[in-house]
This record gives sequence, C-alpha cells and structure tokens, in this order.
Amino acid sequence: MFYLRRLFTQELCPVSQSDLLGCLPHSPHQLQLLCGGFAGAPGLDSLTWLHNLAPCFPLRGEQIQVIHEPQHFYQTLMQRSSQAKKRIVLASLYLGTGKLEHSLVQTLRRSLQAESSLRLNVLLDFTRGTRGVANSKTMLLPLLREFGNQVQFSLYHTPDLRGMTKRLAPPRWNELLGLQHMKVYLIDDAVIISGANLSNDYFTNRQDRYILIEDKPLADFYAQFIERVQEFSLAVSADSTEGLHSSWRILPYEGTKEQFIKLAKERITNFVQEAYQRQLQLRATDSSKADTWIFPLLEMGQLGIHHDSVVTKQLLSNCIAGSRLKLATGYFNLTQEYMDTITHKCLAQCSILMAHPNANGFQGAKGPAGGIPAAYTLIAKSFYESLVRRQQEHRVNFFEYEQPGWTYHAKGLWYYLPETPLPSLTLIGSSNFGERSVNRDLETQVCLVTDNKDLRQRLQAEADRLYDKSTTAERQIVQRQVPRWVQAVVRIFRNFF
Repeated sequence: MFYLRRLFTQELCPVSQSDLLGCLPHSPHQLQLLCGGFAGAPGLDSLTWLHNLAPCFPLRGEQIQVIHEPQHFYQTLMQRSSQAKKRIVLASLYLGTGKLEHSLVQTLRRSLQAESSLRLNVLLDFTRGTRGVANSKTMLLPLLREFGNQVQFSLYHTPDLRGMTKRLAPPRWNELLGLQHMKVYLIDDAVIISGANLSNDYFTNRQDRYILIEDKPLADFYAQFIERVQEFSLAVSADSTEGLHSSWRILPYEGTKEQFIKLAKERITNFVQEAYQRQLQLRATDSSKADTWIFPLLEMGQLGIHHDSVVTKQLLSNCIAGSRLKLATGYFNLTQEYMDTITHKCLAQCSILMAHPNANGFQGAKGPAGGIPAAYTLIAKSFYESLVRRQQEHRVNFFEYEQPGWTYHAKGLWYYLPETPLPSLTLIGSSNFGERSVNRDLETQVCLVTDNKDLRQRLQAEADRLYDKSTTAERQIVQRQVPRWVQAVVRIFRNFF
C-alpha cells in the first residue's frame, strides 16, 4: 500500500488537472471509492491515482476484443454497421474515396433504409475532408440528401485557420495548423477505439491498433462527447453548404478566436465533469464484479484542454522500479516534456517502437513531405544521444517496424508491473505522443487497466505481433544520413508534424 498512500497524499489533485476537470472536491465517501478503485486486483494499487483524473468505466475483460489486422478492422466495421439498430457514430480524420470506402457507405445506406430509427453521426476534419474534387464530403452527401434527419454530418474546423491564412494557404498546407484527429467508431453499444482512419490503406496494409469494447455506458459517453464536438463544428447541409450547428453562434474562422475557444472549452469541460461525477456515483454499485477499468482521455490543445497528456506524463513519472514500458508511435516526435520525463523521472525499462523509414507513409512523397521520414529519424537520434549523455541508454531501447509492402501507424503504450510477463495497462487511441497530438489536434485515447489474465494475454499477443516485425534500431538511427535541409526544417517546424 506504500504507492497508494504516496500517490494520494502527494498527488490527489495535481494543478495540471485543472486543464480539464478542475480540482474536484472529494467527500470522505468519495475518497474511499477512489482508493478502493482496484479493490480485489492485487498489484494495481500504484495505478489508483487514475480514478482521480478521468471518468472510470468498470467492466469485464470478456467485453473487450483486441483486433490485430486492418482487414479484420474493416470486416468488423462492415458487419456491425450492417446490423446496427439505433446508432452509428464515426469520428475520424477523413473518409477515403476508394472501392472499400464506397462499400462502407453503401452498407450505411442499407442500414439506414432498413431501420428508420437508426441515426448516423459523422465527424471528420474540414480541411482533410474537403481536399480535392472527390473527397469525404462528396462521399457522404448522398446519405445526407436521402435520409435527412437520420444523418448528422459535421466537419471540425480549427480556430487557428482564419483570415489571410485561410484564404491563401493551399490544400495540405492548411492542415498543418490543426486537425480533428480522433478515431472513434461506435455502433449501437460497442466502441472501437483506434488510430486508424477510414480509408483503403487502413483497411488493407497499414498497420494500426484497434480495440472493440462492448459497454453501453462507455458507448453513451463517446456518443455524447462526439455530439458536443459537433456543436462547435461546421454542420454540412444537403445542399453541400457548411454552417453553424443549431446550438452554436460563432464560426471558428470569424469573429473573436478567444471567444470561440472559451465557449468550446466550456462545452467539453462541463460534459466531462458531469460524466466524472456520474461515474463516481455509480462506481460503488456497478464495479463489484469488474476486473477491467476504462478511463477515456481527451486532448484538445487548441482549446486549452490538456487531459491525455497530463495522464500520460503522470503515468511515465510514476512507473515503479522494476517495471517495464513499451511505447509505440507511428511518427516519432515525442514532446520535449515526454522525453525529459522518460530520461529523468521514469524508473521503468522502456522499449520505443516506431516506423522504419520504409514503413513510413510519407516515404517517397513528392516535395517537402518526402523528407518527413528523415525528420523523425533526426528527432529519434537527438533523443538517443541525449540518453547517452545522461547515461540512461541502458534503460531505453529503440525498435523500428518494417514489413514489405506495409506502412506502420500503430501507437500506444503497454505497462508491465514488476516481475510480471503480461501488461496490466495499455493506452490506445489516436495520439502519437508528439507535438501535434498535444498542441494542435483533437485526440482521444483510452487508458485500459486490467486484472483479467485472458485479456492481459491478448494484449501481450498484440504487442508481440508488432515487435516481432521490428529490429533494434539504435545503431541505424545514429548512422542514417539526414539531409541538411531536413535538419533546418525540423528546428523551425517541429511542432507542426
């Protein structure tokens, strides 16, 4: 109980928590609930602080499926969408325009036709979703026109894209300022949390992570959360125009930017505070048979909401001596704060998995984008050399994923308590743990804590499948040549990618 006492006497309400939840007052009864959050799960006491930072959804390990392959991800979306009865909620960066995406749209169409009470909510990014003549918007307009009130289609528009920048920044370049990057796919009472977008590569040969959770309270949380984001996003009409949501009065690119941010932040913080209190009230009666706990984490840096990053940093800081940590990212650009925390405050043995340049989706791209893989190599090299200077390289190892014909986009974290071969915690979602994830894009991931042995074995199998296709990379990172122009660009634009 030493770690439990330390965490609750020193860090019960950290100042950074006010970015989302505020320092919530806890009655003696509530404090007892928080401290007993993982009751019956020996060894998890050191993670009890999570109950103070996010709503908690207790459930059983058998309610969770770990999906390994992009084809299975696509098949799951298709099958469940075809059987949907009450709601389908899709939040992604964009929807592609290929054959597989058309098949998905047709499946949605048939389901809407078969169930007049079925509602479809789609949230995509404005800049990415309207790029080109054929785009996400043109893909979904037929559904909006045919099914009217059954469909709500929204495009999030960053408040940073305005004025001359909005008028002059060309497609692709305007996406640098901020995106709707969350990946939540909800069908009836099941939620798929992933880092994968809705396009051909992510359905075929682009490796990501995907966890399906069957839990109505969690599904309700995410459905309501996406609706809140849609309120301050642009609503797409059947005539193809975009306008304000019926409950919103300020366009993100006109008027006062600060006012838009203030009101949008209030919508999200009020919603999460209510959800936190609601789950706290239910925890005493609903969690007696739980062996798994889900904590939804949100990050909206442009709106002043730093929630996921607060939890991630605290997790890195509070690793127990003798524990292990596996961290994966599709794009290695960890924030300086994360790198400093791993170097100076993290006691775990760390393994970092990233894409080999050959598995990076930008490899071979035209123009400046073609230098992005080298930029990530440069950042990783800088971090490794920093670890060497501080004599910490023995504790942090680097791996690169490479599979012929595939690209790599998986991200997340697996945490192993001392002397255990199986993970007790995983983070999974859209965040790459980078500058964009913390400061520019809308992100969500879940923190999953479990004492269920079968689920822990399945999470271990997931990590093994990724690491088995990787090789140690410290030498390659140091020796790989980086063009000088890339070095100059990274110094100036690192927080844009």
